[in-house]
Amino acid sequence: MNPTRLFVLGALARHGPMYGHQIRRDARIGRAELWSDVKPGSLYAALHRLQAEGLIEPVRTERQGNLPARTVYAITGEGRRELRALRGEALRELALRPDPVDLALAVSTDLDEDTLRGYVASRREALASRAAFFAAERERGWPDQTAADDLIIEHAITRIEAEVRWHDTVLDRIGKLTSGEAPGAGGQAPGAGGQAPAEGR
Repeated sequence: MNPTRLFVLGALARHGPMYGHQIRRDARIGRAELWSDVKPGSLYAALHRLQAEGLIEPVRTERQGNLPARTVYAITGEGRRELRALRGEALRELALRPDPVDLALAVSTDLDEDTLRGYVASRREALASRAAFFAAERERGWPDQTAADDLIIEHAITRIEAEVRWHDTVLDRIGKLTSGEAPGAGGQAPGAGGQAPAEGR
């Protein structure tokens, strides 16, 4: 799913005909960079691709004073069908991608405890700062904030806070990582002690 395509088509469907600068401003005011992979600098290229595919169309050209002429785009019928498809795809997709930190932990048993603790503590501090930033944004709000915006920022805060808690767990157990101690009670791996785990559970 291409988030930039979804954002542009959604903006034109929601607000009506717009030119590129208006769409980019909509992304900036709506803080799209905080909660999506949409990069404002990629919007102009996306407009040209969407036009070439017949998903949007130029409806007029506007010029204000000595500023360059601006092309105003509108979404087409085919663009609305594409919007429905992209939106459905995004609502169904579960983006729980592997985090590189997990692989790094798996290959860090040779690090001394203080070095590894320093890395994890730095990550935790950065995450805590990010959570505080989002909490401040939630309190401050922004123009035309909607119920969807409230849910989006709550989602971001909840995910970051979960990451902070996980980093706290890593810091609590970091000695076991660097000592090579096996998981489980008393250092035994699950199923150890001569008793095989029951099947079919």
